[in-house]
Amino acid sequence: MILPDLAELVALRGTAHDLNLHARRPVLARLQGSHRSAQRGRGLEFEEVRLYTPGDDARNIDWRVTARRGQPHTKLFREERERPVWLVADLHPGLYFGSRHQLKSSLLLRSAALLAWVAAMDGDRLGALIGGNEHLRIFRPRAREAGVLPVLEALVAAQPTRPGMPSPDSLNASLIALKPLLQPGSLVLVLSDFSGLDDDTENLLASISLRCDCRLLWLVDPLENTGLPDGSYRAGLPGRLWWLDGASSRSAWQEKWAARQHRLDELTHRLNLPLIRLDTPQPVTESLPPLLREPLWTA
Repeated sequence: MILPDLAELVALRGTAHDLNLHARRPVLARLQGSHRSAQRGRGLEFEEVRLYTPGDDARNIDWRVTARRGQPHTKLFREERERPVWLVADLHPGLYFGSRHQLKSSLLLRSAALLAWVAAMDGDRLGALIGGNEHLRIFRPRAREAGVLPVLEALVAAQPTRPGMPSPDSLNASLIALKPLLQPGSLVLVLSDFSGLDDDTENLLASISLRCDCRLLWLVDPLENTGLPDGSYRAGLPGRLWWLDGASSRSAWQEKWAARQHRLDELTHRLNLPLIRLDTPQPVTESLPPLLREPLWTA
């Protein structure tokens, strides 16, 4: 399987035309169930103070100006034109795995690149956290190509090039680092296989989703939920290989997968988070664009 390079990720810019992340119906709308996240929308910037008129929101009265001038004044706000969009790339060594078409790590890179271009072309500022190994890289939100290209370069450099053990704490470390950087109304896109999902992950996602529009992209390979075919196979990591029998291991394999899926489904339903499953057999250029062309819902 060919690992993505920078040229391939840059070329995904062409696929990003006519796609958007701002549908009133949540983007990535192939949800587990019918739940969807509350739309946080973009943030607001203060614009000016003017005399209060009937119908203005009383919560926006500027009491200091009102006291100074002797007449009620209200604050006016305008919608921020550039919303921060954060990519959280849980690029741990365990993603160097794939039985069809591409590795899960390659699926993450291609999905992140396409989403990054969509955000930039939609006028948003792109930020990213790239974790999964000892070094967590943070890119603060920047507009246009200035925000996208450094992130793509870092993704290519950080992708695993050989099998390795999953990093169970990598996603939590990224979410902990992200929390103090977030502005209310930010969009957070978490790309992970959620192999390290635990109580801390749930608490972090719950906290982030209170202030931001948070959406989860789940990276999956078919072999993970079906188990091995009949026959004997050598499995493991270099230096730690053992034989597995497909038929006798399948039941325990599928039970473990079902437990992970159940916990993730329960979490997304409880927190009202959109969840999309991205599978390695399907090219990103086919799987994501239909989900980013969802028609807007009217208010």
